[in-house]
Order: sequence, then structure tokens, then C-alpha cells
Amino acid sequence: MFLNIVIIIASIVGLAYGATFIVDSAARMARHFGVSELIIGLTVVAVGTSAPEFAVTIKAAVSGQADISVSNIVGSNIFNLGFILGGVVAVRAIATTPKIVYRDGGMLVGATLILLFFMRDLELQQWEGGVLLLLLFAYLLYLYTQRDVDLEEIPDGDFRWRDVPLFALGIAMVVVGGEFLVDSATAVARLLGMSDWVIGVTIVAAGTSAPEMATSLVGVLRGHSDISIGNLIGSDLFNLLGVLGLAGVIQTSPMVIDSAGLSSLMVLSGMVIFVVVLMRVGWKLNRWEGVMLILINLLRWIYDFSAK
Repeated sequence: MFLNIVIIIASIVGLAYGATFIVDSAARMARHFGVSELIIGLTVVAVGTSAPEFAVTIKAAVSGQADISVSNIVGSNIFNLGFILGGVVAVRAIATTPKIVYRDGGMLVGATLILLFFMRDLELQQWEGGVLLLLLFAYLLYLYTQRDVDLEEIPDGDFRWRDVPLFALGIAMVVVGGEFLVDSATAVARLLGMSDWVIGVTIVAAGTSAPEMATSLVGVLRGHSDISIGNLIGSDLFNLLGVLGLAGVIQTSPMVIDSAGLSSLMVLSGMVIFVVVLMRVGWKLNRWEGVMLILINLLRWIYDFSAK
């Protein structure tokens, strides 16, 4: 018990430092390469912090466990938009822009609804996975053409080439820290008598999203809210289009999920639309809206517990 608690504390410290490395080096790289912090958050930061979901989902897909593949992505995306985005906004309000709402939020809504349409028969065909991947590549190509830089972005010093390995080190720290956090917290929870199901929907869900949580929170606290919101939207898009798309393509037969998975996809679709609407209203996510998102997800957890 004592050793696991020490590991949990060390993991949290590692997550905090790793997230700081990611945010600061990403901000400097964005200005050096002539792209906005939002695009850096939507791409390299999002892909890096989605590594735990990628590993779990692809491993499950290769093992023929389609339910785990899909539920991991759906659960992680709901957690990102509820607890993490809600928590970040509860700490500090975030201003939004038409690009974030219409381009990126609209893409997230579209990707979620397309996946829901593909999974309406509880199956994800190989060609449907290919379509998801193509949509991701098209979106990334479009982002590449949008190399605008916000002149009001907060400077963190001049770019140094060591920022590239520093960014990679930060990604490694948050990914490894998240993994150790999940393992040790799970061990402590079992010693306290918690069931595997409760552990799965709480600790594991939070732990695999720990990189997004740490990076987004540090980003908004250090004045780089575009990296924060870009990280969360980008991670959800990468999960839906990239991870599930690849999982579908590598299957020789369709990925078949339980009927309960369809209702979870509907919940995710509703959550995504609701969040994008909130971003559009007043072009700002207020602190009380962040609290509301957290409460909605807490109610969802309570419902899950009572239904089990």
C-alpha cells in the first residue's frame, strides 16, 4: 500500500512536469514553424497525449475484443469533454473562436455522427475504418494549409532546437506517468475492496486520460488556452478517426460490439453537440459551464453504477 501511494505521488509529479515541458516547448515550436498554437494542440500534442488510448484500443482490436476497443474510445472521449474540459474551464474560462467552433468543433460533431451511423448495425466494417482514416488525413491536410499565427499568443522565449527532444520527453513523461498512475491506483483500490468494474469506469478511465488532463490544465494555467482546447478536440478526433479507423482496417472481419455500445455512442454524440453549442454561445466557455459539464458526467457515472 505504502509503495503504491509513493508511486501515485511520483506519477502525479511526473505528469505535472511532463505537461509543462509539452506546453512550453509546443508554444515555442508553433511560433518557430509558423503555425498557431491551436493547430499544434490539434495535431502533435493531441496525438502524443492519445498514446494510452491508442495502445489499449489497438491491442484489444488485435485480440478480437471489439467491445473494449470501442468502449475505451467512447469512454475516453466522454471523459475528455466532461471531466477534463469541464475541470479546465472551471479553473479558468476559455474564449472560443469561429475556427474552433465551426472548423474543429464541426469536424468533431461530424466524425462522431459518422461513427454512430457506421455502428448502427453494431458492426464496423473494414471499408468503414478506411473511410475514418481518410477523413483524418483530409482534416490534417486542411490544417496544414491553415498556418496562421495568432500575434497575441503569449511568448515563452525563443525557440531552441532542444525544444523538440524536450517535447518528446514531456510526451514520454505524461504517458508513462499515466500508466504507473493507473496500475498503482488500481492496486490501492483493490486493497480497499473496490470491484473491477468500478475501478474500470473511474480509475482506468481517468488514468488513460491523464496526459490530456495534465497538458490541458497546465496549458490554460500558463495562458495557452488554444493548446488546451486544441489538445482535447484533437485527441477526440484522433481517437475516433485515427485509432478506431486503424482498428477497423486491421481486422479481417467486422468489429462487432454489444448493443449497449450503441447507446454509449448516442450519449457521446449528444455530449459533443452540447459542448460545441456551449462554445458558440457568447464565444466563451464560462466557469459555471465547466462545473455543469462535470456534474453531467458525475450523474452519468451514478447512473452507470446504479445500472450495473
